[in-house]
Amino acid sequence: MRTVLIACMACLSCLPYSMSQAQVLTEKNPLETYIAEGLKNNIVVQQKGVSLEKALLALQTAKSLFLPSVAFQMNYQTADGGRNIPLPLGDLLNGAYATLNQLTNSQNFPQLENQSITFLPKNFYDAKLRTTVPVINSDIVYNRKISAQQVVLQEFEVETYRRELVKNIKSAYFNYLTALNAVVIYQSTIDLASEGKRMNEKLLENGKGLPAYVLRANSEIAAAQAQFTQAKQQVENAKLYFNSLLNRPGDSPVDTAYNADAGLVRASVQLKEDSNPAGREELKSLQQGIRINETVVKMNKSYRIPKLSGFLDIGSQAEDWKYNDQSRYYLAGLQLDLPVFTGNRNQQKIKQASLDLRNAQLNLDLVKQQLELSSSVARNNLKAAWETYRSAQVQLEAAESYQRLIERGFRAGTNTYIETVDARTQLTSARMALLTNKYNVLAASAALERETASYTFSK
Repeated sequence: MRTVLIACMACLSCLPYSMSQAQVLTEKNPLETYIAEGLKNNIVVQQKGVSLEKALLALQTAKSLFLPSVAFQMNYQTADGGRNIPLPLGDLLNGAYATLNQLTNSQNFPQLENQSITFLPKNFYDAKLRTTVPVINSDIVYNRKISAQQVVLQEFEVETYRRELVKNIKSAYFNYLTALNAVVIYQSTIDLASEGKRMNEKLLENGKGLPAYVLRANSEIAAAQAQFTQAKQQVENAKLYFNSLLNRPGDSPVDTAYNADAGLVRASVQLKEDSNPAGREELKSLQQGIRINETVVKMNKSYRIPKLSGFLDIGSQAEDWKYNDQSRYYLAGLQLDLPVFTGNRNQQKIKQASLDLRNAQLNLDLVKQQLELSSSVARNNLKAAWETYRSAQVQLEAAESYQRLIERGFRAGTNTYIETVDARTQLTSARMALLTNKYNVLAASAALERETASYTFSK
């Protein structure tokens, strides 16, 4: 039965794509549940979400610059003394007024006093509503465009970490399963060694065994128990790390009902697919960065476009807090700003922005090469892990057959106890090799999935 199972596993890579896909869709997969939980609860993902919200708010702020701004402004001044303008009204008019009074035999023309008008206002207020609106301003147009592009850039950064988190969750889960199964294997080794010790003690009681065999059995049990203890500690450490990725308490239980065979099917399918990293969010982020730099260059070149803004003041100003028809006023106007000479600073800014653009383009080319290399390496690693896993299956079958033969021979007296110890050691090593290589395939599959950005997020 074991031989049949191994032969079936060896043929997994030859299954048609449609069959493997159908099998994967029908398998229970707690790992996907954990991935969804991690994407929702991971602290770094939440931090990235906060950064995205800030970028969206910055975009709303940039859009609001096109709207009029209304502000209430008020100032109050009072002064005494200072420069003044003398106005000799009495000297100029009193003589004429006196003559007119005599001619008319009346007092219709009173005597006037000389006046002095000061420059500084006394008990003066000015309260107004000021409305300003941009009419022509290329800077706010480009700022809005840059803010919108930065939102897209932030979205790519969020997706980049989400993909990295998926890979980390899968790797941590597979490490946990490896450690958990290692505990089972070492416990089985302890049971076999304990059975060997019991047999040797019984043979020694009957005068057919050797004390050295009992001592060797004790040594084998102690070594297996040390490995068992170490494996249990690795289980705890792997569990702590896995739960930390999901932002859960470290002692939270982990569902181990994962169908590794279905994962191996997916890995075999991956080997037949193209490992093109063109869908990586890192490349999309760099391409978006180039677009932002292009917009910055255009914005710096737009310094030649004049800026025109309008304003409207509606308010009241008077002395002694008077408010009447004469105190109320409105004032409207336009303001034009056209640079004439800036010491060549604008041209320098254009050159700097152009260099930033060129650097971003070169960085994109460099990262493309690096990602193509890393995806090829990940594909080769998966292929090597798959071949090693296939070899480990054959080695385990041979080790199991060898252990059964030696065990029967030892019971029959044709093989020594040392040979049984060696057979059990080979069996333990073969089981561990198969276990390790199986999850190495799954981890390599997750790494290739990360390199090619082929994982599909649920909506």
